[in-house]
Amino acid sequence: MERKNGEHQETERKERDRIIIRTSAVGIAANLLLAGFKAGVGLLSHSIAVVLDAVNNLSDALSSVITITGTKLAGKAPDKKHPLGYGRIEYLSAMIVALIVLYAGVTALAESVKKILHPEQASYSMTSLIIIGAAILGKLLLGRYVKKQGEKVKSQALVASGADALFDAVLSASVLVSAIIYMVCQISLEAYVGVVIAAIIIKSGFEMLWETLGEILGQRPDPEMTERIKQILTEEKEVMGAYDLILNNYGPNKNYASVHLELPDNMQVEQVDVLTRKLQERVYAQTGVILTGVGVYSYNTRENEPSRIRNKVQNIVLSHDWVLQLHGFYMDLKEKDMRFDVVLSFDIRHQEGIEILEKELRTEYPDYTIRITADVDTSDI
Repeated sequence: MERKNGEHQETERKERDRIIIRTSAVGIAANLLLAGFKAGVGLLSHSIAVVLDAVNNLSDALSSVITITGTKLAGKAPDKKHPLGYGRIEYLSAMIVALIVLYAGVTALAESVKKILHPEQASYSMTSLIIIGAAILGKLLLGRYVKKQGEKVKSQALVASGADALFDAVLSASVLVSAIIYMVCQISLEAYVGVVIAAIIIKSGFEMLWETLGEILGQRPDPEMTERIKQILTEEKEVMGAYDLILNNYGPNKNYASVHLELPDNMQVEQVDVLTRKLQERVYAQTGVILTGVGVYSYNTRENEPSRIRNKVQNIVLSHDWVLQLHGFYMDLKEKDMRFDVVLSFDIRHQEGIEILEKELRTEYPDYTIRITADVDTSDI
């Protein structure tokens, strides 16, 4: 079963890469064609706005080249030096794309300011306006196509490229409007439109860079994914709860996870082994996430007293707004030992929170050794 699931995942990965590369290739061809037409119109009509629009198309084409390269490199098989694969290269390639966009935006801004200080008269023809209009239609069709393919294969890079292309169509439309205004009213807005375009390109570059840095640094995982994994794990009757789920991302659709399961204290090790292996296969088959580590909490099943005390402890602990969850509660009545984990918000330092809770519980249960572990708020609860 596990081998079959692995082969299925590999087939899906190859198909995803094929779609990304094909879509990017279409984007390269279309953007080069559009850039050529716009550059010709811009140079002939002395329009800085049209020329900058052409440069924007060239940067989009270069971005697609980098996307293809990143996808190819990210698909390399794991080796001794990189045992978890090369998937994160996609994020590095996205960072390069963001830097290219930023450079294009800054350059465009500088050229536009120069045109404001030293203006040139533009001279449009009806043919040039028709070409710009056709370019707008082409960008709209390209944007819809790329975005649809990106959503199909869950590629953030393609979705962003498609959205960027749709936005470019709006920018090109503003250039067309400024050209018509000049032809009708003899009011030149070329350089000022160029400044607006440059500012929007710079903003887009910063947003792309920030998003990519977030992926590299590590972000809160998708709530739907974490909820789905916890649902799969708690479908087994022995599992009272699934906690401390941590997802480590090594590229798009390459996720490794660890989790703690709350199991009855009368289970034997061999039973736990059978259960965790079954759950690992099930999680991988249904989500593609590889469950690399499964820790265990035990809960009391032999006496009723721990259940009563747990409810009282939970009321005390959760009375604080900065405590998000209590789990892994276990009591040894004979040894007078109580232990549990708490998930604390980022509104309080962990050590400070633990000290407050321990002090309150020692007042209530002076004869017990109280062990509290603070967990990081890594997923939506």
